Amino acid sequence: MSEFQKEAYDITEIMKVLPHRYPFLLVDKVTEIHEKGGKGYKNVSMNEEFFQGHFPGKPVMPGVLIIEGMAQCSGFIALKILEKTDPHFDAAQGKIIYFMMIDKAKFRRPVVPGDRLDFEIEVLKLSSRIARFMGYAKVNGELAAEAEMTAMLENR
Repeated sequence: MSEFQKEAYDITEIMKVLPHRYPFLLVDKVTEIHEKGGKGYKNVSMNEEFFQGHFPGKPVMPGVLIIEGMAQCSGFIALKILEKTDPHFDAAQGKIIYFMMIDKAKFRRPVVPGDRLDFEIEVLKLSSRIARFMGYAKVNGELAAEAEMTAMLENR
């Protein structure tokens, strides 16, 4: 196990780093972080507010929220990697990460209440100002969505 890995980061630790809060915090746990990326997940519940209107009688998680969950997971992973590589960097205090661009987004299957949406993140580029990721969202090992994402890091 490298110095980057930890058993898991729970919702309390995630909220120390990400500014998102209910109902817009879309990652429940980060289970793995390493030099090239990491993994996390979102438990999808019928109690999510968006299911009231998307779609009544056939609830489906909006694709943009699947991508947002991948972006949040990516941001947390990037900030924790920076924290491990720079002894003066504090993920909870140093930077905030802003989603800038999405490319090559594809949606493969619906995500519905009761699914666990697993995020697999590959870091394509990470510097003190710009980060690029390839994200995959899966349900039971089956690809639900994928996208390339770019983010900007700013001082808090």
